[in-house]
Amino acid sequence: MKILAIETSCDDTGIAILEAKGIKNPAFCILANVVSSQVKLHRKYGGVYPSLAKREHQKNLIPVLKKTLEESNFLKSKVNPPAGGQSLKLKTLKEILEREEYLFKQLKNFLLKYEKPKVDVIAVTIGPGLEPCLWAGVNFAKALGFWWNLKIIPINHIEAHIMVNFIDQSQKSIRRLADKSQKLFPAISLVVSGGHTQLAVMKNFGEYRIIGETRDDAAGECFDKTARILGLGYPGGPVISTEASKLQTTNNKLHIKLPRPMINSKDYDFSFSGLKTAVLYDFKTRSSKTKKSKKYIREMAKEIQQSAVDVLIKKTLRATKDFRAKSIILGGGVTANKELREQLSKKIEKELPNVIFLKPLIQFCTDNAAMVAASAYFKKNKVVNWKFIQANANLRIS
Repeated sequence: MKILAIETSCDDTGIAILEAKGIKNPAFCILANVVSSQVKLHRKYGGVYPSLAKREHQKNLIPVLKKTLEESNFLKSKVNPPAGGQSLKLKTLKEILEREEYLFKQLKNFLLKYEKPKVDVIAVTIGPGLEPCLWAGVNFAKALGFWWNLKIIPINHIEAHIMVNFIDQSQKSIRRLADKSQKLFPAISLVVSGGHTQLAVMKNFGEYRIIGETRDDAAGECFDKTARILGLGYPGGPVISTEASKLQTTNNKLHIKLPRPMINSKDYDFSFSGLKTAVLYDFKTRSSKTKKSKKYIREMAKEIQQSAVDVLIKKTLRATKDFRAKSIILGGGVTANKELREQLSKKIEKELPNVIFLKPLIQFCTDNAAMVAASAYFKKNKVVNWKFIQANANLRIS
């Protein structure tokens, strides 16, 4: 089984091909995983502009598809490209991409020039995410599904972040944990990204119950906004982490102490808007000289990071104990944060030594199509005709 996966939920255009061999004890191989990032484009705005991101997806999808097929050795030119007789198919293709005129022109030329690749199914992220971006990928998948006569597996973006944990350290295979579900479940999954902060009880592959989520800003969004206040640029998570790591000694004279929002609440919800506001108030009280000093920026970055980490860890550990979970599974861009990974690992080792801890490889934390392909394998029986695929910006795991 070969899965061609497409990811366009935000500002990363990703396409991957995953191959699965065997039925009872399958072996997996990622043949290609290509990502085109728009970070440089959105950096000057301090965040992602959905309409701009959609236009970039339209420009990037064909080049990324072509590179993915080249890397997997699936790109084959047609020996005798059709001279005619394609008018009805092209008409349907245009109808599918009626709002993607640029993409239609590029895809038409591509499909007429190259053979159908030897893939068995298409997987595509349908939500949650930025709606204009999601539709770019969904319509692209529908067009390919129609032209190549392939079924489509709709994928939840949050679930994909969880399932990417089963990609092994070799980067080319998937952890053989599917047959060890008795040791994994129930699991507590913590997904932390620029748009989401969620805790869910995972009863089995594909079975979730959300028990906590952010009431306002997501953790990644808080990092972006506080980094902007400090003049550190975008995306905020990596620069906050970098500045915090540069701090050698703490200067008590600055007296930086930020709140840990909702850390002691009896539920599993999160709130990070208050943390952002506290940073802004502190910043406004400082002198111009202090605001620009490396010491202040680094101490503030360290405190911002530690505040978020403290809340995420405490809520996750409490949920794990309350639901008697056998494992903790991380997912999302913010889980690339070194302090979150290391501190949570130490806490688990100390307080819950029998709990399995799964965290994705750093390169698979941010959005990519390999995670969509991995998720699709576990939903291989959920194939849908291309006509019935729809984007859902507010899609939830359940």
